[in-house]
Amino acid sequence: MIDVRPDCLLPADQGWQQPTPDEVRAVLKAADMTGGSASKFLGLSNTRVIRRWTGGDDQIPYSAWALLCAAAGLGNIWEHQNDDFSG
Repeated sequence: MIDVRPDCLLPADQGWQQPTPDEVRAVLKAADMTGGSASKFLGLSNTRVIRRWTGGDDQIPYSAWALLCAAAGLGNIWEHQNDDFSG
């Protein structure tokens, strides 16, 4: 089980909460990614950005978080859970 708060696994417009550095590290570990492999996966030019997210110096953007969650097997968190979303 990955230790991530449920509010961090919501669509961006349905109450998503910023993950903590510990949660970012947990998702990277679950995805079996290092800073380098996560950077490549996300199309980033260097690993400093990943270190800033895991060190708490910067917040991870929702899009990067959602892709990492999908890679970690947490599903497509951007998909709405109710059928009445009108976009």
